[in-house]
Order: sequence, then C-alpha cells, then structure tokens
Amino acid sequence: MKPLFAKDLEPFLDRFSHFRDTELRHVEIVSPTVISVLFAVQDRARDFDWITVELEFNGVSDAKLIDSSKLSFLDMSEGLNILYEENTFAFGIGRCDTKSSIQTSTCYIVSSSLKYKQGSF
Repeated sequence: MKPLFAKDLEPFLDRFSHFRDTELRHVEIVSPTVISVLFAVQDRARDFDWITVELEFNGVSDAKLIDSSKLSFLDMSEGLNILYEENTFAFGIGRCDTKSSIQTSTCYIVSSSLKYKQGSF
C-alpha cells in the first residue's frame, strides 16, 4: 500500500476520472478504525485499461457503508470524491464538494489517513 497525500488527491482522482462509471466491488471493515474499499476502474495512465484500485482508510472516525449485497446496484455514474479538510480525508460517492455534502452521500468514510494499491483487473 502506498500513502495518498492531500497534495496528490486531485491528480489521483483525475487519473481515474473521479471513478466515474466504475464498479465498487468490495467494502471490508478490517478493524474498528480501518476500512478497505475495492474498485474496478479505468486507468488514464495505462490507455484506459481496466485495473483494480483498493483504498484503505485508517483512523476512521465516521462512516456510512453499503451492505455488500447492494454494491452492484450502486450508481457510480457521477463517480466519487475525496477531500482533505481539517486534517481528515473525506470520501463520498457522487458529487460531493464539501465534507458536509460527503456526509449526506449514500456511502462515505472520514479518516485520518489514506493508502491505495493497484492490481490487475
């Protein structure tokens, strides 16, 4: 896993087109303060080949998750957003421009740090 820093968020999200039209494959509660989310996504840096991207949120302070049986029904047409505000990362599905709008999302996570890992499709 590689750490994802606040200064790298926008290039990271742009590389994956803000995860628009991706497939949310798996959400796992690893521990009370660690949540892992797995996506199938197109990678702009690889001529839009499909890969998997796993996001690992550490130091989770707030979250609203979706049951695994409902992941295939989640509309990812608007993608997702990850913000860094008040020394926390805020992740939310859909168009979310502020931490408060993220917390009204269908699925959101607020954490103190964020890591990612790329894998094969």
